[in-house]
Amino acid sequence: MTVAIGNPMIRMPSQAKNGEIIEVRSLIMHPMTTGLQKDKAGKIIPAHFIQTVTAEFDGKLFMTIDWSIAISTNPYLAYKMRAQKSGTLKMTWKDNQEQSWTATAQLTVA
Repeated sequence: MTVAIGNPMIRMPSQAKNGEIIEVRSLIMHPMTTGLQKDKAGKIIPAHFIQTVTAEFDGKLFMTIDWSIAISTNPYLAYKMRAQKSGTLKMTWKDNQEQSWTATAQLTVA
């Protein structure tokens, strides 16, 4: 059985007024297995989960989240940020098997 993994997505407005609060929504395909489940043959499925999510705006880190096995499959994350200048939002997801995925989105502030 092949499990879909990766394909991170960021959804947010591409334009905002200076000082406006915008919502950023993100999703990544990931099995988020705990290491406590068994497959149909009774073998333990190894733990495979996202450990860290970071967000940067124009190269400046503004958020780091540490996750564990308690997060559901294909985790969704939403947060709000204040639009103060135009730039690039970059989010990075890293898992416990040394894999990482990055997605970016542009914001133009008028």
